[in-house]
Amino acid sequence: MSMTHYMSLLADNQPWNLIIFMAIPVIFAETITVTEFFILFGKNTHGALRSFNRICSILAGLYFTGVFVYLFPTAFIPLTVNGEWHTWVDVVAVSFYLSGVFFLLPLALLDLGIIARNRSAEGKMKLHFILVSGFLVVAHVAMIFGMINPEIMGGMAGMKH
Repeated sequence: MSMTHYMSLLADNQPWNLIIFMAIPVIFAETITVTEFFILFGKNTHGALRSFNRICSILAGLYFTGVFVYLFPTAFIPLTVNGEWHTWVDVVAVSFYLSGVFFLLPLALLDLGIIARNRSAEGKMKLHFILVSGFLVVAHVAMIFGMINPEIMGGMAGMKH
């Protein structure tokens, strides 16, 4: 069975690639999301839980930026230049995965006080929630498309219904 480059990356060098490229970013994002719910529903914007949430957000953003900086020139660009994509499904999986940097990096910058300085505390929390939610969406799209066998995309035209 053929697989996308996304799934191939996770399957290679077991278990390290799975941990480095999927488990760590997703566990960070889910931890941020769960703590965010407690912060928002408890209206407790200060304290240990918010500090923990802030630290996780900064670490997740910096970590995933490192993943992006590593994978974009070593995987995405060569696959594109050499025409090695395994159908459009492969492009979608890898592109959505890498697009997570557009959500996690601003999340870190927000909690570092570099962006959105003039927003209210409520406005910052809304932006925080939107960014972590955006990452979870693109990560799950990447996972879904990454699990598709790209060979079936080319061979479905003659399929009987």
